[in-house]
Amino acid sequence: MNPPCGRCNKPVYPTEKINCLDKYWHKGCFSCEVCKMALSMNNYKGFEKKPYCSMHYPKTSFTIVTDTPENLRLKQQSMLNSQALYKEDFEKNKGKGFSVVTDTPELQRLKKTQDQISNIKYHEEFEKSKVRSDAPPPENRQGESLQQPSNPGRFSQPAGQVRPAAVAPPGGGVRLLHMHKRYQAMYSYVAAEADEVSLQEGDLILDVEPIDEGWVFGCNQRTGQRGMLPANYVRPV
Repeated sequence: MNPPCGRCNKPVYPTEKINCLDKYWHKGCFSCEVCKMALSMNNYKGFEKKPYCSMHYPKTSFTIVTDTPENLRLKQQSMLNSQALYKEDFEKNKGKGFSVVTDTPELQRLKKTQDQISNIKYHEEFEKSKVRSDAPPPENRQGESLQQPSNPGRFSQPAGQVRPAAVAPPGGGVRLLHMHKRYQAMYSYVAAEADEVSLQEGDLILDVEPIDEGWVFGCNQRTGQRGMLPANYVRPV
């Protein structure tokens, strides 16, 4: 049995049948409800199981609900229920020692800012500790406060000028190295100029000869380097 058409209710034969919107249509009956323009499966728009063209497709609109006494009562009841649920959750979590905080965009921004500040402080502390590790031993810093070198601008002088006196050791002035030829490094020292010798704590220095105030000439037995080194960094053995 052939189904009826969705518009004219006449039987629809298979050769002219269109199956759409849960109904069967004649090709000529499948048209817009308003302007009667013929439609196809590619350009129709359905609304409440009726075909429409794009121009006359019904537009949905929002309805405004007035604040009637009944709506106001329901709103107040909903607020009271929300407060009751909040108090119930608060009492449940009261003894647990923590509260659940939602991860809002504002909290994420604050967390990111705190992480950046922490990273900056970490790098500052790292640089400070690095400077402290590169500084001379505490005894030499104490000696610097007790005896000022003859030329405070040693490290800012251009190459080729006269080398200033070395920093005095804690026990007093710069030692005069006339009586011994064999010395041992008490501290590590990194050569600041090409004619100096780098030291590691415990290195043996041979053929030591005093050059000027606070500086001596010698040979590092470990590296084989010969050059100048600060007298207050070595002791006789």
